[in-house]
Amino acid sequence: MPKADINKAGWEQSEFPILCETCLGPNPFIRMSKQEFGRSCGTCARPFTVFRWNPGSGARYKTTVICQTCAKVKNVCQTCLLDLEYGLPTQVRDTALAIQNEAPTSDINREYYAQNMENKMEDGNQSLMQVGTRATSAGKEMLKQLARTNPYYKRNRPHICSFFVKGECNRGNECPFRHEKPVDNELSHQNIQDRYHGNNDPVARKIMANHSEAQGLKPPEDEAVTSLFLSSLPASATELSVRTHVVNSLPQIPSSQLRSVVHVAKSRCAFVNFKDRDSAERAAEAWANGLDMDGERVFVKWGRSKVSPKSAAPTVGPSVVPTPA
Repeated sequence: MPKADINKAGWEQSEFPILCETCLGPNPFIRMSKQEFGRSCGTCARPFTVFRWNPGSGARYKTTVICQTCAKVKNVCQTCLLDLEYGLPTQVRDTALAIQNEAPTSDINREYYAQNMENKMEDGNQSLMQVGTRATSAGKEMLKQLARTNPYYKRNRPHICSFFVKGECNRGNECPFRHEKPVDNELSHQNIQDRYHGNNDPVARKIMANHSEAQGLKPPEDEAVTSLFLSSLPASATELSVRTHVVNSLPQIPSSQLRSVVHVAKSRCAFVNFKDRDSAERAAEAWANGLDMDGERVFVKWGRSKVSPKSAAPTVGPSVVPTPA
């Protein structure tokens, strides 16, 4: 029903948060504080009901950072922003299932988008994630291999004590923060927007890179290699159908980054050439378990470096096909 104050009509009120098992902690009995309109959502900027609790002994206090509408749209936890079904970052899930991110990132449109999504979810229990419509067997197999089935309570540890880093902490063992030296790497630079929208999430890139290497798709040392070799194509495949499947299976990569597709019908293979190395690596990560095309599994390998005429005997295997000018 509409609120009495027209200025609060788009604000969210809720009785219990949407959380994953890890954020709730191992203790089945926890005390949780509730504050209506305690802060603005980290994605849509609308005020929402904030919950705060301690997951257990030795853990830090945790709080919700996004509203329930945004959590339902992406099917993620309100605190860690990981997928509720697989326990993975949204970038990993969306890449495996070839889901296009439709949520706007600009300040002008995101609140309008959230209000429209809230109107579509009138019952308050259904998620708008349609993961079963375009999910392929290769994508489902990838998620089964990467899914985190058990809770990871180490993620609830306290933050590092900033005074200890400066050498000024005198609390000793009574300090509620961790006395460790911080590690400065790409994983230490995370933010809510990238995690929620699945754009340049360092945790997701590390998970997918490790998985692709385990599947035999380690990027070659030659940075000039920007091509992927597709083998065992369907007999009915054409250059247009291969290009269409490639673009549809990589919604995270703009189609303008695809330089060309060279189809060899006699050998039932194709070379997919990208404009830069980063796009080729992201495609290899998405196709770590293969590419489904017309009900058949297509195998993916990296192209090889161009062999100069003065080099030794030629190697056997797929090589990079020169792209047309």
